[in-house]
Amino acid sequence: MALSSATAADALQEFVGAVERAHLDAPWAGPVMSHEPKPRVIPFRWRWADIEPLLMRAGELVTPDRGVERRILRLANPGVPGKTSTHTLSTAVQLLLPGECAPAHRHSPTAIRFIMQGNGAYTTVEGEKCPMEPGDLVLTPSWTWHDHGSEGSVPMIWMDGLDIPLIRSLETMFYEAFPDDRQPVSKALGDSARRYGAGGLKPTWAKSRSDLPPLVHYKWEQTHAALRRLAEIDASPFDDVAMEYTNPATGGSALRTIACWIQLIRPGVHTQAHRQTSSAVYHAFAGEGFSVIEGQRFDWRQGDFFAVPPWAWHEHANEGSGEAILFSIQDTPVFEALGLYREEMYKENVGHQPITRVFEG
Repeated sequence: MALSSATAADALQEFVGAVERAHLDAPWAGPVMSHEPKPRVIPFRWRWADIEPLLMRAGELVTPDRGVERRILRLANPGVPGKTSTHTLSTAVQLLLPGECAPAHRHSPTAIRFIMQGNGAYTTVEGEKCPMEPGDLVLTPSWTWHDHGSEGSVPMIWMDGLDIPLIRSLETMFYEAFPDDRQPVSKALGDSARRYGAGGLKPTWAKSRSDLPPLVHYKWEQTHAALRRLAEIDASPFDDVAMEYTNPATGGSALRTIACWIQLIRPGVHTQAHRQTSSAVYHAFAGEGFSVIEGQRFDWRQGDFFAVPPWAWHEHANEGSGEAILFSIQDTPVFEALGLYREEMYKENVGHQPITRVFEG
């Protein structure tokens, strides 16, 4: 005899309860798949005007010694747990005061340092001392010893970018402190750049380690010059004059899990919208402009940061008279390696999204 609808519903509910008590799952109870990504990451902006006073206050209250290790403020996206910037990327702003040392350690997460302001500080990576200037990019690949020190007279501030959320989700977090605060400097100044920074050239006898990028320090002077040379001949309709930092041994992304981009948005340019399965965190290094992310306008100026979720329509614009420069970290290499990278262009309204609201956070 067929059960009544009420009795059947009660029986099913009792059955699902029994399944859960047995630590099993009945997948028909809720949808498992979706037609397209539904990210928890939300578009968000962090203003330098809000960050700077808090960072300088941290300089009065916290020292980067053992236990603290680094004086940083993380950019916490309200849409994701764990106080990270996207589901795969963690971004922070770090302050080092004159005479300070952030002690040497290493960890399984990969990291980058993009220098925002100041001078006189350095990062030592696997024995190579890298003096840092605004616009420089310094890599600290997974499980490489690194420490920071200041020999200057002014505060040094930079952007940290790490793949901590990815490593945490894979449950492969490792950390080790160096026996001393500073690791020995064992290589010549500019060692990796002298060997691999000439573009398309490398020492004939060099055998690069597959797990370690041979170039760890990208100088702003060379990067900026490359941007301007490219701007004279070509540009992308979606990103304007955009370049990716590469591993000179492979020609691929500078790091296995993080792609680093630098892009010039020229005066008067408004790019077309597109979206990718990857996520990104942008830093406005110079100039000002705005980006439209999922129909929401995000105005930005020098020092600001903003996050673009996966599969989110986005475009950039510079309505001023000066150049605007954006640096970004992206998780593209992860999705390319897994065969999950997709990109799509916005086909309506000549590639521009309608702006439905302005971000006020």
